[in-house]
Amino acid sequence: MPHILKKHLITVFLFLFFVPCLSYSVETVIKKGDRIDLKQCTDIALKMHPSITAYRYIIKAREAQLGQARSEYFPRIDASAQFMRNFKINNTQDPYFSTAYSTTYNTNHGKVSLNQNLYDFGRRPTNMDIKKYNLESSISDLDNNIIMVVTNLRYAYYGVLKAKRTRDVNMEAVRQYEQHLERAKTFFTAGTKPKYDVTKAELDLSNARLSLITAENNLKVAWVSLNNAMGIDSDAEYTIEDDLPYQRYGLTFEEALKTAYNERADLKSLMSQKIAAEKAVELAKKEYMPRLSASAEYNAIGSQYPLGQGWNAGVGLTMNIFDGLSTTNKVEEAISNKNKIEADIRNLRLQILLDVQQAYLNITKAQEAIANTEVQIKQAKENLELANFRYDAGLAEPLEVTDATVSYSNAQLANISALYDYKIAQANLEKAMGKKQ
Repeated sequence: MPHILKKHLITVFLFLFFVPCLSYSVETVIKKGDRIDLKQCTDIALKMHPSITAYRYIIKAREAQLGQARSEYFPRIDASAQFMRNFKINNTQDPYFSTAYSTTYNTNHGKVSLNQNLYDFGRRPTNMDIKKYNLESSISDLDNNIIMVVTNLRYAYYGVLKAKRTRDVNMEAVRQYEQHLERAKTFFTAGTKPKYDVTKAELDLSNARLSLITAENNLKVAWVSLNNAMGIDSDAEYTIEDDLPYQRYGLTFEEALKTAYNERADLKSLMSQKIAAEKAVELAKKEYMPRLSASAEYNAIGSQYPLGQGWNAGVGLTMNIFDGLSTTNKVEEAISNKNKIEADIRNLRLQILLDVQQAYLNITKAQEAIANTEVQIKQAKENLELANFRYDAGLAEPLEVTDATVSYSNAQLANISALYDYKIAQANLEKAMGKKQ
């Protein structure tokens, strides 16, 4: 058995051992007031997400199939016992069946039999190989599902952070418009500004509050998505660590692509399926070969006790001569399945190349956008401060303050989107490379 299979089987065994412990309630996972980070969220998802649990039970079923294939190496022992009461109704004195219902009697029959497959021209080891590689494929499918769950969790986690920062920007905008409204009212009362300034400030504040309502609702939806990504149903009020700060990704495209070809779990699954399909072709062709088996039987039979006893043993050779081309068609089916999997592998390698290219380009784009938005924030903040100063000095109209406030908010939102896009692109690249976390 390959070393990698042994390593995965240990992981699966440990999970199955701890499965009964996963039935605890969500309240013991996340409590009110908790502050958790991305790693803790990931750990919860790996324990609680039902799709991961389902894949692990698929692996358990594949292990049972491997055990069934291994059982073909052992003899089969069967036992049976029978009691029958034969009743005479009419005896025709048939000259050819003189004992037919000539009397009423009992029949007692006990039997123990043993059958052993001696040699089947490699059917058993080939079948075991198929089950082993199917198990390896299922383990890789589990790894791929874990990657999908972790990636979706990262989407949701960063989605909460984006929604939270967006809400905060809108709250800041509301405060700025409130301050501007107070200044406009003060100037209007003093007679230095017209009523229009107050009305304009009130309208801007109403629009800002409407945007804040939308942002707060988006944040609530983002929390629901995060709970769903962790596989939990919880209304616990908890917080998460802000993990949006930017750190430049240092991996080259060539390194990322090489890692993807070596580590992608779905590609490993198909490679295992391909080997299993090749073994299935071999197994189908072995149906042309004979089977050599041995059997032994012990019998006890009679109408009264003690019963007559005896045993027999023998060796048999069976071989199909003609089966209506069933074996030929089974071979063709196995070959077609193998060819289909080979085509799937070629298609997936093309998809991997596309996934890595897209994710890497999106990382590059997001890095440039982050640098640009940081400059925009600095410029917009200076412009807003200048607009407020000019308005207080009576040198600017309220529209200038509105435009400056909107520009500052938009620059902040653009920076948040760029940081979010970078994190998502990084998550997509790591997913494309087959990294679990």
